[in-house]
Amino acid sequence: MRDEPEQTAALGLDEQLLERMLADVHAIIPYQLPGLVDRCARAMGLSGATVYLVDLQQRILVPLDEQDTLPVDGSKAGWTYRTVSVRIEEDQGDLVVWVPLVDGAERLGVLGVRSTSMDAVRLRRCHLLAHTLSMVVTSKRTYSDWFVARTRTRTMHAHTEMLRAFLPPRSIGTTSVISTGVLEPAYDLGGDAFDHSLTRNILHAAIFDSMGHNLASGLTTAVALACCRNARRSRADLPETIESVDQALAQWLPDQFCTGVVCRLDADTGVLRWSNCGHPAPLLIRDQRVLDKALESPPQPPMGLHGLFGSTAARTVHETTLQPGDRVLLYTDGVIEARQGGYEFGLDRFADFIIRSAAAGQRPAEILRLLIHDILDHHNDKLTDDATILLIEWQPRPTSSG
Repeated sequence: MRDEPEQTAALGLDEQLLERMLADVHAIIPYQLPGLVDRCARAMGLSGATVYLVDLQQRILVPLDEQDTLPVDGSKAGWTYRTVSVRIEEDQGDLVVWVPLVDGAERLGVLGVRSTSMDAVRLRRCHLLAHTLSMVVTSKRTYSDWFVARTRTRTMHAHTEMLRAFLPPRSIGTTSVISTGVLEPAYDLGGDAFDHSLTRNILHAAIFDSMGHNLASGLTTAVALACCRNARRSRADLPETIESVDQALAQWLPDQFCTGVVCRLDADTGVLRWSNCGHPAPLLIRDQRVLDKALESPPQPPMGLHGLFGSTAARTVHETTLQPGDRVLLYTDGVIEARQGGYEFGLDRFADFIIRSAAAGQRPAEILRLLIHDILDHHNDKLTDDATILLIEWQPRPTSSG
């Protein structure tokens, strides 16, 4: 055991090394990051470190150096990614510590740290390096195509590239609310998208499905995303937010329309407000079962067609109060209509997968990763329509009494 002065000295050294690494990060070209991380690990008394980022479809972990890729399913590194937990294994006389790389609720990949031995100080250094590296990767990948290119396994269609440029991180959240999304086909999206953001205590979430599967449909969804973001940043309410989409599509893309659900959840009170514009009704899962028709509402026209139906009234907003542990599922019709041998994937199978995975203790992001792969497998990895899912979980912390 190290005594307190030794621990204090070690912590001081760690701070100096991390400060030096952060200073060096600003001056390097992104592809030099793996070498910098490895040097920092060695300066901390470790044997080296390798950075792995998850690929676009969350099937493999891609090294940023010349190491081999690792499967997300079936490897110790993959276990760390799936569970967001540390895993240690022996490899050729060394210990390899797998540490998750996480930015808030978003899983980025894993850090593999080698060491001849492991104690509390070395393990803390592994965590410090991973925390710092997560922030560095998040900041640098916003402007470096190198990170994006490394995590792709095939060429992306141009209309998909445009739409993906508008998408938020897969997962966002706090200790009380998580929102996580997936969408396929990853490299050939048509007009599906999801959006989510946190503003103070409000989670803003939406899902969109534009008519068609081409550049025009992608542009339609991009306009809807931009209008929704512009409206919420201007503190507009839900009816005004959707009206801005209606007006923009009617003016600039009069031959296009977009179905969708736009909602807001108060993370403090659990009050959920939503407006459904010609889209499949969200599902509400409570106590391991779907509450029948809990979030269904009278039909409203898709976005972009509101005025064509002779209505100038504001969009209708519905409201309910969630209970702790509730899950809200937004999805596009491509999810349940995926066919294999004439059989649809189906709403019952869709909901049952979520319920069973949650009961098994899977995290929301992992539930959707497994689900979208199951949908792809059902359809032989060839979807005829986009499949997009957004899962919101409200789990507030108990209020202290006394």
